Amino acid sequence: MPTSPTILALGGAHIDRRGQVSGAYVPAASNPGVMREDVGGVVFNALRSVVKRGVSASLMSVRGGDVAAETVASAIDDAGITDLSVVFLDRVTPSYTALIDAEGELIVGLADMALYDLAFPKQIRRAKVREAIDAADAILCDANLPTAALERLTALAGGRPVFAIAVSPAKVVRLAPLLEALSLLFMNRREVAALVGAGLSDGDAVGKLRQAGLGAGVITAGSAPVLGFDDGGMFEIDPPAPRRIADVTGAGDALTGATVAAMLRGLPLRSALREGLAAAMLAIESAEAVPAFTAASFAQALALVPQAREVA
Repeated sequence: MPTSPTILALGGAHIDRRGQVSGAYVPAASNPGVMREDVGGVVFNALRSVVKRGVSASLMSVRGGDVAAETVASAIDDAGITDLSVVFLDRVTPSYTALIDAEGELIVGLADMALYDLAFPKQIRRAKVREAIDAADAILCDANLPTAALERLTALAGGRPVFAIAVSPAKVVRLAPLLEALSLLFMNRREVAALVGAGLSDGDAVGKLRQAGLGAGVITAGSAPVLGFDDGGMFEIDPPAPRRIADVTGAGDALTGATVAAMLRGLPLRSALREGLAAAMLAIESAEAVPAFTAASFAQALALVPQAREVA
């Protein structure tokens, strides 16, 4: 019986708080609403979708010595992911708190993630991490790691594929010095603008990314066509219309995870990205950040994803 591919992920696994205002948002005032708290983090959410698609996974993150850390550890264990994370008893576990309006648009986001910047550069040098890299078929990372840690990680990868997630316009610039070392970068159009400049056509933006050393990328823009490029050229895939909308949170992470899992099974980017879009649709249809699905329901979603079309 063939063994499943293995992946090591490094990056954010923390508390995500999402508060939604019930009515019209009033600045500098008390606004009634609802607060929801989950365990999230870009790389952790993506990794959970990787695992759901049949890949064995380990995660190296950092957290504090508080109750939130126990919640994060339990979520990692429940996802069937081997936890290689480091606990700093005198620190607070990172968190992200988003306040959104009644329509779901972000009002403000607060990222309390100083521990990532402080701890990752040293932790990446641990023998346990190097052993985990050696045991993995591929690496998945996000730009919650500072540039020094990312540079060290790509140097240790030893030719293994390195998949990266941009996280945000502010953080994607951390990846700029090592684009040539990445096998594939997942980003949205705002993150592309932070890397190569705003106001560019898709073709010009991809051209600049290629000039900067990036060989392959996936660029999302909400419900607009997803743009992909690799050494075979540039292509687009239209996201399928969700059959219902429960929560758009986590759709991009699901897309990343399912795409990476498909590529580890040997699919080319064009086919793998269709699987990513199927997972993203299931995420939008689910109230959970990482949707539950069966092989049959995933196959039904995949059937709704159109084939890629080449872009000149």
